[in-house]
Amino acid sequence: MKNNIRVARAVERMTQQQLADAVGVSRQTINAIEAGKFIPSTLLALKIARLFRQSVESIFELEASDLRN
Repeated sequence: MKNNIRVARAVERMTQQQLADAVGVSRQTINAIEAGKFIPSTLLALKIARLFRQSVESIFELEASDLRN
């Protein structure tokens, strides 16, 4: 799954730590999500999208490999 968290953070001039604090996770979790190493829960994805005032689909995007069984 691809995501645009780094871009959204840059627009808001927000650090990984600030985002992590705002949504209640560790900075390492945000780093892992941005790097594509961790897929967030639905709740966390919704919190992140709401914080940036965007839809979940504008922050997170499925890749073709995500659609294969």
